[in-house]
Amino acid sequence: MPSRPNLLWICTDQQRFDTIHALGNPHIRTPNVDRLVAEGVTFTRAYSQSPVCTPSRACFLTGRYPRTTRCRQNGQDFPSDEPLITKALADAGYDCGLVGKLHLSAAQGRVEPRVDDGYRIFHWSHHPNPDWPENDYTKWHEAKGKKWDELYHRRGRNQVYPGVPAEYHQTTWCAEKTIEFLREQHEGPWLMSVNPFDPHHPFDPPQEYLDRMDIDAMPLPKYRPGELDSKPTFQRVDREGAYGGGGPSTRNMTEREQRELVAAYYAMVELIDDQLGGILAALERTGQRENTLILFHSDHGELLGDHGIMLKGPHFYDCSVRVPLILSWPGHFPAGLRSEALVELTDLVPTLLDAVGMETPERVQGKSLFPICTEAADPSRHRDHVYCEYYNAMPGHNHSAHGTMLREERYKVVVYHGRDEGELYDLQTDPDEFDNLWGRPDCAELRMDMLKRCFDASVFTMDPMPPRVAGF
Repeated sequence: MPSRPNLLWICTDQQRFDTIHALGNPHIRTPNVDRLVAEGVTFTRAYSQSPVCTPSRACFLTGRYPRTTRCRQNGQDFPSDEPLITKALADAGYDCGLVGKLHLSAAQGRVEPRVDDGYRIFHWSHHPNPDWPENDYTKWHEAKGKKWDELYHRRGRNQVYPGVPAEYHQTTWCAEKTIEFLREQHEGPWLMSVNPFDPHHPFDPPQEYLDRMDIDAMPLPKYRPGELDSKPTFQRVDREGAYGGGGPSTRNMTEREQRELVAAYYAMVELIDDQLGGILAALERTGQRENTLILFHSDHGELLGDHGIMLKGPHFYDCSVRVPLILSWPGHFPAGLRSEALVELTDLVPTLLDAVGMETPERVQGKSLFPICTEAADPSRHRDHVYCEYYNAMPGHNHSAHGTMLREERYKVVVYHGRDEGELYDLQTDPDEFDNLWGRPDCAELRMDMLKRCFDASVFTMDPMPPRVAGF
C-alpha cells in the first residue's frame, strides 16, 4: 500500500436502509450518495447491533457488541477503559476531527463527557437545540447573529413542520466544518468523523426541502391490517395510539398525514445528500479524493410508520436495524460493486484497520470487509448470520424489554427474554415481516432451531478479553 488513506467517516442518525435512489427508492433524490454507490462498494444487507443510538455507536467505534462494551443503553456513560478506533488511529499518526453528534455517553441535562477519543478537532453538537452553551452549532448561529428561537418555530402538535432554513441547518453546519477541516494543511493522514443529527426525529426539514416533495406520490408505511394480532406486546398498539414499546404510532393518523411523515423524512435525507455533494466537491478541489476512503452509513433505522409504529424502541424489524453502508476508495476498491452478504457494523473497525495497514486487536469482535472491498473474497458471503441486542436500551420506554435478534439468510428470530413471546419471520416469503410464525404449531421445530442459534450467538459474543496466558 503506497500510503495510508485519509478517512472520511460519515454517520447519519436514524437513516433507514431503503432511502437511496440508486438502491431502488424512486421517491427520493440522492445523487451524491448514488455517486458513492457507483464509485464504491455497497453492502445492501448491513445491520446495526442495536436499534438505538448509544449501544450502536459504541459498537461501530470499538468493533464490539453492546453487552461486551458494557454500553447497552441510551443514558449510560461509555466505559473509560474501552478503547476507541479513533484513539488508535490518532496514536498511529492520524489527525482526527469530529463534527456533530457523538453520543457514546449520556447527554440529557448535561454536556456529554468526553473519553480518550483521539479527536484534535471536536465540534460537538448532540442535537440542534441550544440546550448547552457548549453546543458548537449554537455558537455558529451566534457568530452569524442568529438565534434559535428566531429560526425554529414548532407549530402545534403536528408530526411534520418546517424547521431551520437550510442555510442555518445543523446538517449544513456539519458540512461547513468538515470542509474547513479538509482545507487545513495536514502533515500526515487524517480522519474526519461527520455526524449530522438528521434524519432523526422530529420531522422538521427546511421549508424549501419540504416544498420539493410530492406528498401525494409518497408511499404509505408498510402495514397490513390484522398483523399486530400475532405480534408480541412490544409491537402492539393500544386504543390511545401508543405502542408497547412506549412511543407513538400512526393509529390516529390519516393517510395524508402518513405520507407527509414520509415526505418530511425523505426531505431531511435529501438535505444530507446535498451537503454531501459540497463535501465531495471540496475533496476534489483540494486534490484529496483519490487517497480518501469514504465510509457512509447510519447508526440504526427508523420505523416511520411501518407496522403502525414510529421512531425506535425494542423493535428488530429491518427498518429499525438495517442501514445503508457504502465504502468508496478510488483505485483501491472496485466501482459499483454491490454485496448482498450479511454484515454487521461491528465489522467496520477491522475493515478500517486493514485499510490503513494496522493490526486488529484481539478484543475486536467484528470481521473485516476489506477482502470483499478488494475483490479478494466472494462478495455474496461474509457471515452466516447477524446479531442484535436491546437491553432496556431506551429511557422512558417500557423498561421490561430485553431482546435479542438473529437473522440468517432466510429466517429471523426475535427473543424477548423473561417473556413467553417473540417473533419469527420467513424473509423469503414475507420480506416485510408481516406474518409472525412464532406461535404456529407447524413452525415449532423451526422456532426451536432459530432459538438455539440465537442463544449460541449470545454466548459466542462474550468478551474475548482478557486473553488466556497459560494452559492452566
